[in-house]
Amino acid sequence: MTRYMSLAPYVAKRPWLMSFMKPLSEWYINAAGYRKLGLRADDLIIEENEDVIKALKRLPPQESYDRVFRLRRAFQASATHQLLPKEEWTKPEEDVPYLSPILEAIKAEDDEKKALDSATVVRSH
Repeated sequence: MTRYMSLAPYVAKRPWLMSFMKPLSEWYINAAGYRKLGLRADDLIIEENEDVIKALKRLPPQESYDRVFRLRRAFQASATHQLLPKEEWTKPEEDVPYLSPILEAIKAEDDEKKALDSATVVRSH
């Protein structure tokens, strides 16, 4: 998976910048519209990646079922050009990462494996 630099730690350390960016981020999330289809942010992660496939296999069965349900419901709503009723929208407190922590663990495992595979043995006489 492609790794990229994040400005989140920089923004989080500066309250004045955080107070400016928070409303902007809330506006962007609402404009994206995925919550109006009942999706969570992690539902938008593209599955065509080896690490994501591994992470999906590690999901608990109930979370995996819920994810498939959310995706199917969103596809159906999108196909009919309708939004879900407001009571079925994903609330901000429900939009918590469920796949990202598993992806981070997989990345850490891959990094550790690469480090161990590239380790060299130095003999001491």
